[in-house]
Amino acid sequence: MSQRQVLQVFEQYQKARTQFVQMVAELATRPQNIETLQNAGVMALLRPLLLDVVPTIQQTAALALGRLANYNDDLAEAVVKGDILPQLVYSLAEQNRFYKKAAAFVLRAVGKHSPQLAQAIVDCGALDTLVICLEDFDPGVKEAAAWALGYIARHNAELSQAVVDAGAVPLLVLCIQEPEIALKRIAVSALSDIAKHSPELAQTVVDAGVIAHLAQMILNPDAKLKRQVLSALSQIAKHSVDLAEMVVEAEIFPVVLTCLKDKDEYVKKNSSTLIREIAKHTPELSQLIVNAGGVAAVIDCIGSCKGNIRLPGIMLLGYVAAHSENLAMAVIISKGVPQLSLCLSEEPEDHIKAAAAWALGHIGRHTPEHARAVAVTNTLPVLLSLYMSTESSEDLQVKSKKAIKNILQKCTYLPALEPFLYDAPPNILKHVVGQFSKVLPHDSKARRLFVTSGGLKKVQEIKAEPGSLLQEYINSINNCYPEEIVRYYSPGYSETLLQRVDSYQPLTN
Repeated sequence: MSQRQVLQVFEQYQKARTQFVQMVAELATRPQNIETLQNAGVMALLRPLLLDVVPTIQQTAALALGRLANYNDDLAEAVVKGDILPQLVYSLAEQNRFYKKAAAFVLRAVGKHSPQLAQAIVDCGALDTLVICLEDFDPGVKEAAAWALGYIARHNAELSQAVVDAGAVPLLVLCIQEPEIALKRIAVSALSDIAKHSPELAQTVVDAGVIAHLAQMILNPDAKLKRQVLSALSQIAKHSVDLAEMVVEAEIFPVVLTCLKDKDEYVKKNSSTLIREIAKHTPELSQLIVNAGGVAAVIDCIGSCKGNIRLPGIMLLGYVAAHSENLAMAVIISKGVPQLSLCLSEEPEDHIKAAAAWALGHIGRHTPEHARAVAVTNTLPVLLSLYMSTESSEDLQVKSKKAIKNILQKCTYLPALEPFLYDAPPNILKHVVGQFSKVLPHDSKARRLFVTSGGLKKVQEIKAEPGSLLQEYINSINNCYPEEIVRYYSPGYSETLLQRVDSYQPLTN
């Protein structure tokens, strides 16, 4: 056998290996093939190819593994059990940039599924190697490493702390200053995933000087980057007053308000979320947002979108209004109530309706003026129907009931209260009658109207336990009228009169 024939055997073997890994990598892109590949024992066949003498075969084998592991946690588990991770970590440090990207992709694909799988990556020593990759000359390697680190950190505070301890944060902050947009996005996303778990982790990210860089990127034309930047600032600001103040001090207002008008729905949502996370902490921070025109801008934003995109804006109005009378009045003046009422009526999702009910309750609970502003929009009957509906979720029923109670306890606008005399269940009726008992003694016009509209008659029909609070309220209302009027509108009085007619003996000459 000639030397050429001998070498031909090796060439055929290499060609077969190349074709095999390329075909598997291609097949792994289609979900319908995954189960068949798994049953055919694909993992065991790919593992030795990670150590192949031919670099392209190594890289394609890693790519195929990544695609398989990305598909579900069973396959990711198989990567861990097949003892593939240590080989990947070793190669990540030693090999060329193409292999590094593929190896980091496998680690990301395994780590994304669960804290347990992410912990397996940490346990095999991958973090230190991934952090070294953040300093690689090639932006694609940095991006792949940042992505893997972010996916590990997002699960919980312990894994996030492990990423911090490996020294990732300062290098991720350097990555967000690189010119490549894709690298910026992934690095910002990874920092966001680290910061979200606790004030301490957020502080670690802040100490690396990230806020100033993020604030400068709010107006970047790339929508996906803006989404990540706004989300990262939200994850920092949500934890404490101090962190929220640091975000504000980076002069994000009024710049962030322009994002509420962005064409991208998620930029709108994330900017609303950021403003909400700042507003919730203190009246002072809420006042700052009002002064910057933030409340009016959010109300416009709620009007221009639908569904979940509205949710953070709705909650922001509730948080602002909850802080004080003046801040609630600022929401009213900016025409927040009609917009919230609209959300309450037109949104199909219960959790959005519940947020709108919660916000309206916080606006209306301060003074009679606040309660009237909510009542005149005909919101109370809508809240009542949501509370009474068997189709409403438990959360929506609870929030609607609380909102009704909050508004009713301050409401002195009687035309809005009167329908409740006829429709409200006993636990809400008590509050309605209570409000009439407060207003009627001091308002003669209201007393007359209460009689002519049928309100007094309705009150006489209410069955209250003797000595109960409801009975006290009814007595207070009755004390506002002459005894014969109360008697006239009491149930059975017309019968009594007819009996008197029947028994009356006319005088005859």
